[in-house]
Amino acid sequence: MNRGRPRDGKVDEAVSAAVREILDEVGYQQLSIDRVAARAGVGKAGIYRRWRSKAEMVFVAVVHGTEIAPPADLGGLRADLTALVEQIIVLLSAPHARKALPGLIADIAADPELATRFAGTFIDRQQNVLARILERATHRGEIGSGSDPVLAHAQLLGTVFVHLFMLGGTPPSDLPRRLADAVAAGLDTPE
Repeated sequence: MNRGRPRDGKVDEAVSAAVREILDEVGYQQLSIDRVAARAGVGKAGIYRRWRSKAEMVFVAVVHGTEIAPPADLGGLRADLTALVEQIIVLLSAPHARKALPGLIADIAADPELATRFAGTFIDRQQNVLARILERATHRGEIGSGSDPVLAHAQLLGTVFVHLFMLGGTPPSDLPRRLADAVAAGLDTPE
């Protein structure tokens, strides 16, 4: 079923570029959909067809879109988790993400409807990526089937976030391996 015209990738690129430029100039709090539309040379309706809020638009422009793939299967749970933590660090430590995330999280925390949409659009997909990594580990016999991807996601993402935004901004170089080891050790062991 065709739901209308296909999305114009040029609009997405123009909006993302405008978001990053405006973040550099005035920061997250002063960034608005009006400003982004004017800078990108697109109508506000075009932005609202893609994203329902500033927070969602900014997240896609500076962290990741709605489609994410799991890291390649590296043959073991700890290696897979290490690669995932490395990917999380790269995404969250990018300069524009650093500028946007504190304000974006404040907006999400203040708006339950936005929080629900954000969870369904982004967090669920992140947890699905982790669930696929855990399924691979289950099939290899490394862990049992009772592992909780939601808890593991919170442990991985939360630890990286705290290092980036609360403990000085630069995670230790061995954090991916150490965090992967800690999370893997806490997962359900094979029966």
